[in-house]
Amino acid sequence: MILTVTLNTALDITYRVRELRPHGSHRVSEVTERPGGKGLNVARVLAALGHEVTVTGFTGGATGRVVQEQLTDTPGVLDALVPVSGATRRTIAVVDDRTGDTTQLNEPGPTVTSAEWSAFQKTYEGLLGGVSAVALCGSLPPGVPVGAYAGLIRTARTAGVPVLLDTSGEPLRRGVAARPDIVKPNADELAELTGSHDPSRATQDARRRGARAVVASLGARGLLAATPEGTWHATPPARVHGNPTGAGDSAVAGLLSGWVERLPWPDRLARAVALSAATVLAPVAGEFDRAAYEELVGRVAVTGDASAA
Repeated sequence: MILTVTLNTALDITYRVRELRPHGSHRVSEVTERPGGKGLNVARVLAALGHEVTVTGFTGGATGRVVQEQLTDTPGVLDALVPVSGATRRTIAVVDDRTGDTTQLNEPGPTVTSAEWSAFQKTYEGLLGGVSAVALCGSLPPGVPVGAYAGLIRTARTAGVPVLLDTSGEPLRRGVAARPDIVKPNADELAELTGSHDPSRATQDARRRGARAVVASLGARGLLAATPEGTWHATPPARVHGNPTGAGDSAVAGLLSGWVERLPWPDRLARAVALSAATVLAPVAGEFDRAAYEELVGRVAVTGDASAA
């Protein structure tokens, strides 16, 4: 069992329009809704790969009920979300069919009280006893301490459970200092953390700050990994066009599934890059084009040096 944590869950709503024009009125050709937030996207991809997943975080209000109702229809995913008095946020993605570009609108999320945060921490500690790995994903809702992820990492380490952290800003900086097993920033998040815009230097710097392994997302240039076993760069065979929402979450699922399956790092990275690209080709976040994934995974180029740890 793998545990994913999404403190700022969401209902992801995707609109498709023929052409997105500022200040214009648009007819929506298609609407889809999915449980969202980074950790829920990760969970759906993990489940599609054959892993059993428990999801936890916060849920509340009418939107939260919709999220939980839809989770019950997701095979392989167990709902352990913690109720709050506020309403779960919505995220709106507007896909321009003409260009393939996506415009994203993200609500802030409910304000979490100290009692609700304490209730979550108890739930989280209880769940750690039966899982092989945990992913801490996404933004923090209002009211949650900025050092929340650092505390959750330390709790997991005490329980002997490996942790992947995927967040940004101050929660990332504090989380890295708590020594997670993997962090997965994008290039901008990594530069903000380290002050360096050279990804090779920045990944090593992030490791020195506490992360055991750092896997940086470089967009169309793939993933750069600095690990105790070596350094590698995994690149997709070609640039893909579509909806990028959730592509980074699919990469997290690839890394985490490879970790629990004990795959070598090059194979983990190839899986993560192929899943990310296959997600861009899928219509909504938290899904991937399986045929594209199976075709791409063997064509991902992974270069590196296992002696460069």
